[in-house]
Amino acid sequence: MTISPFRYFKTSPEIIQLGVLMCVRFPLSRRNDEDLLYERGIDICHESVRLWVDRFGTYFAHKIRRRRSEAMRQSPQWRWHLDEVFVNIRGQTHYLWRAVDHEGEVLESFVTKTRDKASALKFMRKAMKRYGNPQIVVTDKLRSYGAAMREIGNARRRETGRHLNNRAENSH
Repeated sequence: MTISPFRYFKTSPEIIQLGVLMCVRFPLSRRNDEDLLYERGIDICHESVRLWVDRFGTYFAHKIRRRRSEAMRQSPQWRWHLDEVFVNIRGQTHYLWRAVDHEGEVLESFVTKTRDKASALKFMRKAMKRYGNPQIVVTDKLRSYGAAMREIGNARRRETGRHLNNRAENSH
């Protein structure tokens, strides 16, 4: 049994969703959002709208992201761009692994201390567990990706090239 996140609110979930959508979609003040809702016959205080945005903004964003990724998996162009970048954390070099889909949406990010097959394998398994298998994986020429993909079993769907991975490079 799933517990509703709206269980302690007297306002219906549809009205809460409309209020959050208006705040996120339109760059208006909360009082303007209150006026727009009032024009639609909903008498709500601007503080209630602010509370809803704080409480349910991430909930609705997660639902949209999940629905979008499910639709993208059905696409024959479901393509991931994988890349890693060096980052300094407290003076030590770490590696930030990122997976970006073919539209530029960041799917997964992962930080490791090493840049080897085990790290690439752990990152790819984590991303595939959450988003399923991609049709094509575009990477740079790091050999860790190839070794990890051979172990997973989809080495034939890998593309490498000089400018193919720019989508992941640009998302850093």
